[in-house]
Amino acid sequence: MPLAAVSLLRRSVGYAAAVAAAVAFLALPAVPPALADDVAGDFDYFVLSLSWSPSWCEAEGEADDPQCDGRRPFAFTVHGLWPQYEDGWPEFCRADRGPSRADIDSVLDIMPSAGLARYQWRKHGACAGLEPTAYFETLRRARARVAIPDPYKRLRQWTTVDPNRVEAAFRAANPGLAADAVAVTCDGRRLREVRICLTRDDLAFRPCPDVDRRDCRRSSVAMPPVR
Repeated sequence: MPLAAVSLLRRSVGYAAAVAAAVAFLALPAVPPALADDVAGDFDYFVLSLSWSPSWCEAEGEADDPQCDGRRPFAFTVHGLWPQYEDGWPEFCRADRGPSRADIDSVLDIMPSAGLARYQWRKHGACAGLEPTAYFETLRRARARVAIPDPYKRLRQWTTVDPNRVEAAFRAANPGLAADAVAVTCDGRRLREVRICLTRDDLAFRPCPDVDRRDCRRSSVAMPPVR
């Protein structure tokens, strides 16, 4: 065989092998990088995240989403119960099994959708080091630990609020909740969440500077009405 033909064959075989390797690599399932480092049960405290549902629906939700279609008038809902480090948080930890349908159904009165509950288990709940049933029971106990201030149980019209006043209302409604144990978050114009820090064993309020420093810095934000 002529040398030119041999060289061409070698280049062709090398190119084909490279293409095959690239295709095989792209076919591999995506694995969150946190799996290499984050270990279930290794965390310092919980954050209970309460989402102002009308803000989420206005910013991200779809009109036909069960959370936003008006059939259930959601106000503050549970976004998640997140294991937290003193600085940062674990996520997508390995778990032997996921939640059952009964586990998911057990929280649908305080979380707006089964999809959210499943995703929160995968991203955060698995890092708690609890079986799914125990995790969702802990999530329910954490929600019961926090009282929603009367003015924010159901807004019927657009309201402009000072995030600091919202935080103060939550502190007044929850004796023992200190300023450095709660954060009110916002996007460019809307109040989004109230995040409250709880001990991992007895769900008592506790300081969390890493969360507190994420407070909304705006002097006023909108709270869309519950529909």
